[in-house]
Amino acid sequence: MPRALIVDDDRAFTSAVAGYIELEGFSVATADSLGEAREFLGTTVPDLLLVDLMLPDGNGLELIPELPADSPTRIVVITGHASLDAAIESVRAGRVVDFLIKPIDVGRLRACIQAVSEVQQAFPGAVGSDSIAPSAALAELVGESSVMQDLRRLVVKVAPTDATVLLQGESGTGKDLIARAIHELSPRRDRRYFAINCGAVSPQLIGTELFGHEKGSFTGATRQHRGHFERTSGGTLFLDEITEMPPDLQVQLLRVLETGAIVRIGGDTEIPVDVRLIAATNRDPQQAITEGRLREDLYFRLMVFPVWVPPLRERAGDIARLAHGFLAELNRRHGTSKQFDPAVLAALEACPWPGNVRELRNVVQRAFILADESIDRTHLANVPPARTSPAITPMAGDGALNLVVGTTIEDAERRLLLATLAHYEGDKPRAAEALGISLKTLYNRLKQYGSE
Repeated sequence: MPRALIVDDDRAFTSAVAGYIELEGFSVATADSLGEAREFLGTTVPDLLLVDLMLPDGNGLELIPELPADSPTRIVVITGHASLDAAIESVRAGRVVDFLIKPIDVGRLRACIQAVSEVQQAFPGAVGSDSIAPSAALAELVGESSVMQDLRRLVVKVAPTDATVLLQGESGTGKDLIARAIHELSPRRDRRYFAINCGAVSPQLIGTELFGHEKGSFTGATRQHRGHFERTSGGTLFLDEITEMPPDLQVQLLRVLETGAIVRIGGDTEIPVDVRLIAATNRDPQQAITEGRLREDLYFRLMVFPVWVPPLRERAGDIARLAHGFLAELNRRHGTSKQFDPAVLAALEACPWPGNVRELRNVVQRAFILADESIDRTHLANVPPARTSPAITPMAGDGALNLVVGTTIEDAERRLLLATLAHYEGDKPRAAEALGISLKTLYNRLKQYGSE
């Protein structure tokens, strides 16, 4: 049974939330002070920690660094005293997955609970154990957009199996992180994980790298060589850019998948191997088949469990979360406390990011180097031009937004708010006035979108 700890000195609130979480199948403990919470954490690592910022004996965020570094705990900050500084402080603390303002949004609380429950169902008894930390393994897959939540659910479902996985998505979307998460959440997690980019290895060498060779099998083969399939036996092998593998080697790979055995180059003995295979491509597989880059029979063999990795432009609200995470990482590494100007986050949200997460990371790092304290729009040189969204497209000349039929209300509101904030160069009072909402509502929306 998953465990939750609620740390809040408002006992009526604590009782109500505890009852709700218990109905979701959790064992719930409560504490009304840091001291009481520390007593609980001294013996138990919870799967879900809900902590108030303002407690009788200090700030609830003080508990975060006291959790084990590899703790799987999902941390949700709750407060009845919303402020911009509090939200920023929570983001800087790291590991916080949500910031809820009282009265809390039950839908967002339910999403946090369900994220823990899904992992618990896929890995009974694993959460909080010494053998595996599922939430920690999933922590690299940053984002609370619906497409990222769906992606994490797929990872949790397929990880415990030995099914072959084919990851499809554009360059820079993080397919390597997903492959690693699948391995870390699998029964093979204590065995070897090896990744090889099929496009980065010479066609003349990739065969011997994967399958090995016998002594004397070709000029220069002065000794026997065990390939990655043999050396990774019992573990997971990740073949990135699978469509760059030469067709003759694709035949050998297909044979390995069908027989569970390899034959070294220059040899004639079948050697059994036990390898979980994950492959990835940034090409359209059907087009790759048409162009002769990918064998159709291998494609169908890899398609046991296909996973589509969404591009960054389709991950509504995740850009600001990722940018904050990259900045926090740089601040920790360099002992600084640089911050984003709000207009910067609006500008980042509006970019198309053809290079996806990798490109965003590079832009944040460059801006970090250029800025002294606050990162503003002058530090965003080389950022791709604002995208023309299929959902909301700027109209020529008048700054209007054109909404295509079928746009969700939530996405339309988010894009309109961020576009208005960008139009007024981060001036929140002016943006709120133009939108006809209170400044408090604007702040709440920005926190909801992860833009504060």
